[in-house]
Amino acid sequence: MTLETEITDLWNRYQNGLTAAAAGADEHDSLDAFLAALEADEIRAAEQVGPADWAAVEWVKQGVLLNFALRETHARSYGGVDYYDVLPLRGTEDLGERGTRNTPDGTVLRPGSYLGEDVIMMSPSFVNIGARVGDNSLVDSCDTVGSCAQIGEGVKLGANTLIGGVLEPVEDAPVVVEDGASLGAGCRVTSGFVVGENSVVGEDTLLTPRIPVYDLVEDEVHYGHLPPERRAFQRYVESSVSDEELIPGSAYKPAVVATGLEDKTLEATQREGALRE
Repeated sequence: MTLETEITDLWNRYQNGLTAAAAGADEHDSLDAFLAALEADEIRAAEQVGPADWAAVEWVKQGVLLNFALRETHARSYGGVDYYDVLPLRGTEDLGERGTRNTPDGTVLRPGSYLGEDVIMMSPSFVNIGARVGDNSLVDSCDTVGSCAQIGEGVKLGANTLIGGVLEPVEDAPVVVEDGASLGAGCRVTSGFVVGENSVVGEDTLLTPRIPVYDLVEDEVHYGHLPPERRAFQRYVESSVSDEELIPGSAYKPAVVATGLEDKTLEATQREGALRE
């Protein structure tokens, strides 16, 4: 029986009434094997099906949910702090062999998360269950990489950046930041938004499918994704809600403007090789 078959069968049993109290050693063995496969990058919560188009791997997301549904909460301790959760924190024994490092006092990895080779994770920062961070990427201070989020290779997440997570519904695709993208400090990416490869996003930009991306390169408006190789930044445009209908004066709504990349923009976001030697 394959791991996919085991998880699918377990999901069906859960849907038919299996509870955490009734789950035993066999069920927990399957869940442990599932988490180990995520941490070894043998399975992923999403897969690319086309340009800027990603789909959730349904059975993998089901497996993530089952690790909450079929485990009971226990008292635990880490770094002298007592806490209560269904899972312990992720072990980090495998990081050193890949040249990856997480600085002390505040870097948190939940089980089922994957960090590739030469990743730097600064404290405090957090990578949630099911998330994947690709080779040579940087997770800076005060960053959150949400559940099942997919961060590509050579990505730079500026300080205080939020990458949203998604667990329910199981068919929804998570946030994706493709290879080579650079996000400035304070960015927020939510609700399955896809940041195209090699794009540069300015500080404090909010990227969500509800906010239009005005692409000045192709003269198009996008929802839910930023095309590759763009420079993007937040702007506010006039809203149709005005003329004293609801509020006095003019009203404005957020928008994202995307332009072509310039050499000086690329130079400003170059990775520092000394950090990884």
